[in-house]
Order: sequence, then structure tokens, then C-alpha cells
Amino acid sequence: MLYIGCHLPSSKGYLAMGRHAVALGANTFAFFTRNPRGGSAKKINTSDVEAFLKLAESHNFGTLVAHAPYTMNLCSNNISIREFGRNMLADDMKRMEMTPGQYYNFHPGSHVGQGVDLGIEQIAETLNNVLTKEQSTTVLLEGMAGKGSEIGSKFEELKAILDKVELKEKMGVCLDTCHLWEAGYDIVNDLNGVLEEFDRIVGIKYLKAMHLNDSKNPIAAHKDRHELIGEGHIGKKALIKIINHPELRNLPFILETPNDDEGYANEIKLMQSNYTTW
Repeated sequence: MLYIGCHLPSSKGYLAMGRHAVALGANTFAFFTRNPRGGSAKKINTSDVEAFLKLAESHNFGTLVAHAPYTMNLCSNNISIREFGRNMLADDMKRMEMTPGQYYNFHPGSHVGQGVDLGIEQIAETLNNVLTKEQSTTVLLEGMAGKGSEIGSKFEELKAILDKVELKEKMGVCLDTCHLWEAGYDIVNDLNGVLEEFDRIVGIKYLKAMHLNDSKNPIAAHKDRHELIGEGHIGKKALIKIINHPELRNLPFILETPNDDEGYANEIKLMQSNYTTW
């Protein structure tokens, strides 16, 4: 089964997101745990969660892919920003347990001139301080496009973070097709080669989710500019190949294209109609 969805507004609660996903033809979705720019999180209503879990079960939902706020930078050169991020992460890990067994995706961060090695140390240190053996949530490092001082655009950097995390069983990776392409990985002409490289460096077992986006830019642009499916430099044919690849086809796919509801519904339908049932 193809598990595909998009980012949905979380302000009205889990049940509203679930109904929104069903209306779009989706069977998974992503959502921000709080305002994407940070700040305090809205209190979770337990009855709302219970109703959502019933809806998700009845519609055979796949794993959800929650997203941390963009302001969570665990390797900032400003200690107060790092502490702000650590507190958000710790709070989100508690909140995620309301819907057990889901994914929590975050951008590793930008080292802001400190250097990649120190940035990796700081990211891993925070994860080691926050992750617990009891949590059911899997935390995903998102692969980045390599804009500015971002960490995570190279498989080696993702591997270096994972190597330093003690509770590796609570960790995974989310790869974004636009980010991969703009980071310099040729998923159009050598998808197998890219996945083999990921497996050799990181380990395919860590790949838990995909963000499915086209790119406004050519390969290795390092700009992170998402485009509608089939209207960018990656193209519809390559993205259809990705959702059908044996190593990827059972993962949750999240659309982050510059779209409205009608556009997302059309892209979900397009991908579903081109998914091969084995």
C-alpha cells in the first residue's frame, strides 16, 4: 500500500487533521507539533486523540510524520537558542506519546560558523539528554539541501550524528527528494546508486520516511526550493520511480510541494494511480 499525505494544519486538533487527510485521499500526514516558528504548544485534548486513533485505524493510516518547528536549532552558536531547542524537543517527546509509535522529524540544524564537527557533537549531545528507552516515538534526522551552514546534506554527516547517539533504536532518517537532488545526489539518473550509497554509509534500516517534492533548481544547487510534482528538475517520471522502488515503496511519503488542498488531492491521486501493487 502507498502511504502518502501532506502537511496539515494542526491548530484544530488530531481528529480535524485526520478528517482533512481523508478528504484529500491521504492515508498519512505530517503536522507541526507547534507553531513552525516556535513558541508554546497547544494543550492536547485526550478525547480528540482517541477519536483520531479510531479514525486512523478505520482508514488504515500509515505512520504519521510530525515535524519540529523550524526554530529548533540544536547546534546554534548561541547557547540560549540551543537550550530553547532542547526544551522544545523534550516537551515534544512527551506530547508525541499521546499518539504512540509515530515519527518525529527535525532539521539537524545550522552550525552558524562553529564548524560541522562541533555542530554534530551538539546535536548528538542534546539527543542523548532527551531520548529515553521508554519512548515509542522514533526521531528522524532530515537530510538537507546544504544551504548555508546546514548540517545533514551529506550522508556522512547523518551517519556521524547517529554514531554519537546512544539510543540508536530510537533514531531514523527522513530523506527529502528536493533536498537530495539539490545536495548533489542524482536520484533522477542513478536512484539505485544513491540508495546503495546511503545503505553503505548510513544503513538502509534507518530510512523511515520520505518527503516527496520536485525541485525548482538543477542538481547540486544547495538552495532548497520545492516545486510541484512534475514541474521541476526532478520530474514526474523520477518521482513515480521513487514511490515504487523496492527499498522505498512501503515508507510514508509526505508532499511538501507549494500547493493548496486541490493541488495536494491531485498529487496524491496522481501518485496513487502510478503506484504498482505487488
